[in-house]
Amino acid sequence: MSEKAEAAAPQIGGRARLKVAVQTDPMASIRIAGDSGFALMLEAQARGHDLHYYHPDKLAMRDGVPSTLAHPLAVRDTEGDHFTLGEGARVPLASFDVILMRQDPPFDLHYITATHFLERVHPQTLVVNDPFHVRNAPEKVFVTLFPQLMPATLITRDFDAIRAFRKEMGDIVMKPLYGHGGAGVFRIRKDDENFGSFLDTFAALTREPWVIQHYLPAVRDGDKRIILVDGTFAGAVNRVPAADDLRSNMVRGGAAETTQLTPREREICETIGPALRERGIIIAGIDVIGGNLTEINVTAPTGIRAIRRLGGPDIAAQIWDVIEAKRK
Repeated sequence: MSEKAEAAAPQIGGRARLKVAVQTDPMASIRIAGDSGFALMLEAQARGHDLHYYHPDKLAMRDGVPSTLAHPLAVRDTEGDHFTLGEGARVPLASFDVILMRQDPPFDLHYITATHFLERVHPQTLVVNDPFHVRNAPEKVFVTLFPQLMPATLITRDFDAIRAFRKEMGDIVMKPLYGHGGAGVFRIRKDDENFGSFLDTFAALTREPWVIQHYLPAVRDGDKRIILVDGTFAGAVNRVPAADDLRSNMVRGGAAETTQLTPREREICETIGPALRERGIIIAGIDVIGGNLTEINVTAPTGIRAIRRLGGPDIAAQIWDVIEAKRK
């Protein structure tokens, strides 16, 4: 924000009042108990910022100028009665000071198109996270910049390469390259007779490559979600899978536990932190199993509310401290 604009902007508690838009899924569909985006909405409202909502389907571009149908938004931490929308109006995206890109994947062409629209106004309008790097750093690909921190990992659709990897590793985990929330994650044991049929089925369902990783037995002790804010460790929660499920995602029945970082996990944060800052990734959620980095989530990472509920730090407040500093 320029000195002239800052001087003209309404002030709240000694700082500029920001016009904030949240690009997310239908407000009625949000599960507020675990939604990090909702935590950011509550914090923005508590700070007196001017809050608005729009759905990505309402984006449009006329003669190169992106706009959206935006509604004034009020939020409440009350399940089933958590929001009120005002009358909508079509406005240029550039009219906002900050846009939070918080819709859930799938990371498909619809999602990618939204990043192109947002890229037209960033960084004059601060988009969180930087849409260029959200598009070019999908979670299961970006992480491969750090192979020394990861379990053995293969990304391919090639059946022969998958068979060779499985023969070398024994038990493996397969998941869609652009999947999310634990959907489509399977463990394939070395003696599983359904392996061939599984490959055929996967190939028929999607044209994407798959991520194939060495199975980590330590997942039974939990999959740690670590939140980094502007490349710095902010908080963590351990997600323990249900007894009858491989996946530890809380939307899949995983249980949240308090946790502390190990020296190895601190090393992981310190190693990837500079790469996040360089890319304008203000909010990142990394997944670590048994000291192995498995994903770097930059689209709409969760975990903020669970960490706070378990007595951890207020990460939403940390994020808004960073956003407000950048808008100056």
